[in-house]
Amino acid sequence: MLKPRTLKVLVALLLAYGLLWLPAAWISSYPSSPLGLLLAVPLFSVYALHQFGVPRLLEHNGMCGWGWCAPTTLGWLLGASVLVIGAWVIAWAIASWRQAKVGT
Repeated sequence: MLKPRTLKVLVALLLAYGLLWLPAAWISSYPSSPLGLLLAVPLFSVYALHQFGVPRLLEHNGMCGWGWCAPTTLGWLLGASVLVIGAWVIAWAIASWRQAKVGT
């Protein structure tokens, strides 16, 4: 699970994720594009968990009027952990699949 191949694939996946967010610095409509929404899944998981009743994930307990409340520090940590754990599971699957193909 924590083999060097898995860690290399994990780093590559996280770098690719960061590079895919790079156009958001110059294109203001990028976060609302289909790819931008797909990349925002870790952030949306914070809002989904708040909706299911997990407390202290959003500022002002989710009551920000007409706007979306920003995540609290705990919310950002949860979103980051969802991203890293999801990427790690994908990296583990890729590394074990590649190793199984090489071994046969």
